[in-house]
Amino acid sequence: MELHFRSLGSGPALILLHGLLGSLDNWLPLGRQFAERFTVLAVDQRNHGLSPHSDEFGYDLMAHDLHQFMHDQGLTTAHLLGHSMGGKTAMQFALLYPDQVEKLVVVDMAPRAYPPVHTETLAALQALDLQVHQRREDFDEALATQVPDVELRQFLLKNLRRDTTGAFHWKVNLRAIWDNYRHLNAALTVEGQFTKPVLFLRGGQSDYVQDADVELIRRFFPDAELRTVPEAGHWVHADKPDEFLSSVLEFLTRNTHAGSAPVESP
Repeated sequence: MELHFRSLGSGPALILLHGLLGSLDNWLPLGRQFAERFTVLAVDQRNHGLSPHSDEFGYDLMAHDLHQFMHDQGLTTAHLLGHSMGGKTAMQFALLYPDQVEKLVVVDMAPRAYPPVHTETLAALQALDLQVHQRREDFDEALATQVPDVELRQFLLKNLRRDTTGAFHWKVNLRAIWDNYRHLNAALTVEGQFTKPVLFLRGGQSDYVQDADVELIRRFFPDAELRTVPEAGHWVHADKPDEFLSSVLEFLTRNTHAGSAPVESP
């Protein structure tokens, strides 16, 4: 699968992976700042953005897509940074292909199973009749009863695009996401460990990464470091971009040595 991507800057490679129902566009504001020190490769994962659609969907496949992407770009190694679903893809990749990862940054995601919190949102998106509405404002109004949060609706409706006839279509493959949603919520099942440096960066107002997850994190990633951005939610990089940027840059540019890094409490 030939993934759609954008490349910015120069220097060591840094691959950015978005979350569920997102796209590489989510990373571009910060990507431009990372590009001052890195060759940034922001990627649309399968069934998202402008990358191809497939009925098959899961972390093994997304890790394989990334492996093929790095091969196609002539990359032997890279830093990986992934948010939410992209964080699980990055973890899966690091465990399967550890020699191809320099450092790993996982944003507000743990390697455990999660409850199906997006079921109602996915159902609401699928219920929208794309043939009825003529303006984005109409879709926003139709979605408001099921998704009352304005910022979330704006994020979701970024997945709408018009074709050459002016008709609306989804950029995301909603059917494949719905059919495989249980796989996206499952815990990692890869055996082994990734022993290089890893930063888990969580939002202090999010419950996606809890103190109880530290033991499981360290089982897969013994050199893991956990940091908390106190006033951020699940979208750490959007809620507190300056704090996010400084934490990630400090981690990626730090000289490291063998051994276990400390895990910080919030």
